[in-house]
Formats: sequence, structure tokens, C-alpha cells
Amino acid sequence: MLVLWDIDRTLIDVQAVGLRLYSQAFTQVTGQTMEQHAVIDGQTDPVIFHQTARLHGIDTNVADFRGFAEALADQHRRRAEQIRRQGRALPGAAAALAAVARLPGALQTVVTGNVRPVAQIKLTAFGLHTHIDWAAGGFGDDHSARDALVAHALRHARERAEPPDAAVLVGDTPADTAAAHAHDIPALAVATGSSGPHQLRAAGADAVLPDLADTRQVLQQICALAARSGQLR
Repeated sequence: MLVLWDIDRTLIDVQAVGLRLYSQAFTQVTGQTMEQHAVIDGQTDPVIFHQTARLHGIDTNVADFRGFAEALADQHRRRAEQIRRQGRALPGAAAALAAVARLPGALQTVVTGNVRPVAQIKLTAFGLHTHIDWAAGGFGDDHSARDALVAHALRHARERAEPPDAAVLVGDTPADTAAAHAHDIPALAVATGSSGPHQLRAAGADAVLPDLADTRQVLQQICALAARSGQLR
């Protein structure tokens, strides 16, 4: 079984400090103070960067984003302790990752709009990195579209010597559900972000939990959805 985890506001909450680091990297690359930013929930770093730049009247390209991604990763490396102090792992996140890791044949990775180094720094800050197969994930520096990140992770999974026979995606936004369903993967939504349970159900989530705090319930839902998943394609 392959479990694809979203990161921000699914496993951790670092939004306040994350926005400050984002702003600093934006100014470093564009030379302008970030006065406003694009919608963040469910978006990938390249989309957020290009749309935020547009809000400031700045035209950007792929090379600009690469420079921004490097600056953002550097900000996170230098502020890793600040991230740990000012952010938090969400209730049940560590226990859920550990519980899935104990399942026979389980493979866990992340599908996130964060660029890879930022994703690694964020989860490492809270000790949530150890059960993640980082080579199998999909990241914002792989593609700007979230459903393409799911495809990226599925491709890695299929290339394994013993590929998983089913997959489940766990996330907190309607965009996570849409990305999963684009590949016929069931989505377990957690209402730990800005979308409430009703909104997540309306978006088509296959199951909705208030959070990850009840490890037994999280595990039951993941296993039940995996049983419905069918073969990976």
C-alpha cells in the first residue's frame, strides 16, 4: 500500500513562520517587498510564486522560480530552529506515520507543493521525516500542477521491485482530493486546514476526519480506502 501525505496543515502547521520566510525569499529574488500573496491552500510553490509576483506587477519565468526556490530553501535551512519553535506537528501526525509504517508492505511518501528541500526541512524539524521515502515523493520543483505530483509519485512507486498494490492520499484541501481522484486514488481528508468537513465532503473526499488525533480511526480509514483503491495505474 502506498500512502501519499500532504504536509502543510495535514501533518504540520508552520504557516506563520513560513509566510515570513517566503516573504524574505521573495524580496531577495525580486527586489520588492511582498505586500500581498496569492492563495496558498492547495497550491504549489511555483504557482504561488508566479501569481504573487504578478500581484506586484512582476513578470517571472522558470529561471526566476528556480532562483526563488533556492532562496526559499536557504531561508528554511538557516531558520530550522525557528520553524521548530514557532510551528508545530499537528495532533496525531507522528503516531499516524508510525502506525502506517508498521503495516506490512506499506510505503509512505509526500505529495506536496513545497520544493523538496523545504519539505524535508519542515518535517525534520518535528521528527516526522523518518518514515517518509523521500525518493518516491512529488514536490513543487517537480511540477506546478498538484495532480502531476501525484503522477510523479505513482511512477516512482510502480518502478519499485515490489510496487504497492493500492494507494491512498491524505490531505486537508479540496485540491488534494481532486489530485487524488485525477488518478483514481481515494482521498482521506482531514479538517485541519481552512476547509471544514462539509466543504471537504462537498469536494468529493472519500472519507473525512476532524484531524489525525485518533490513530486507530486514521489507520482504519486508510486501510478501508486502500481496499477500495484497486490496482495502481
